[in-house]
Amino acid sequence: MNVNDPIGDMLTRIRNAQMRFKSTVRTPASKLRGRVLDVLQAEGYIRGYEGVTVDSHAEYEISLKYFDGMPAIKEIKRVSKPGRRVYSPVETLPSVRQGLGVAIVSTSKGVMSDAQARADKVGGEVLCTVF
Repeated sequence: MNVNDPIGDMLTRIRNAQMRFKSTVRTPASKLRGRVLDVLQAEGYIRGYEGVTVDSHAEYEISLKYFDGMPAIKEIKRVSKPGRRVYSPVETLPSVRQGLGVAIVSTSKGVMSDAQARADKVGGEVLCTVF
């Protein structure tokens, strides 16, 4: 299966699995997906993830997180898409729900949260927002 937007595909898989209250979901593995999952885990939106091999294809098995029967991720949106890339300097990085959520940014220093990008004084491509 050829996917034009691998990050968008992964976010949709997470969103769909949480709507069905699944405990885990699988997505094809890549370095960028792994970095985004690292940020989601560090910010406490997922329990974790691990690499597995299915039919000689590398995949990530993501353990989803729930609190009081509700998903930890209430809203997850793709911002920068293949047809319209969204870049932001450090001064105008988006604040998600007055700082309650997180924006995941791909910078020259790696993929990180908006708070970490502000601390490192670096801007970049805004991949997605999570609340």
